[in-house]
Parts: sequence; structure tokens; C-alpha cells
Amino acid sequence: MNQGKIWTVVNPSVGLPLLLGSVTVIAILVHAAVLSHTTWFPAYWQGGLKKAAAIETTIVG
Repeated sequence: MNQGKIWTVVNPSVGLPLLLGSVTVIAILVHAAVLSHTTWFPAYWQGGLKKAAAIETTIVG
């Protein structure tokens, strides 16, 4: 299969902006979904927590 044959059906001046535009829209939708469905992502964008994360240790003996 030759993927270059798509340009015989769709003009590159139309196809490339559509391709790049659809990738951009998908990326924005994914970021919006992550922002609206998690608590850590907006906190990360705002600078996150100011205290260090606790480290849990387990002693097996």
C-alpha cells in the first residue's frame, strides 16, 4: 500500500490543515477531560503542593 495516493483524492492544501486541525482539537479535548476529571492535574498547573510527599516504608521481618 502506498499512503501517498491519498493526495490524488484530497488536495494537500485541504487535507493537511484538516489533519493538523483534528489533531489539535483532540489534544485540547484530552487536556480538558483530564483537567475536569482529576484533582492533581489542576494542582500541578498551579504549582502543586508546597510540602514534600511522604515516603512509606515497610519493614518485612
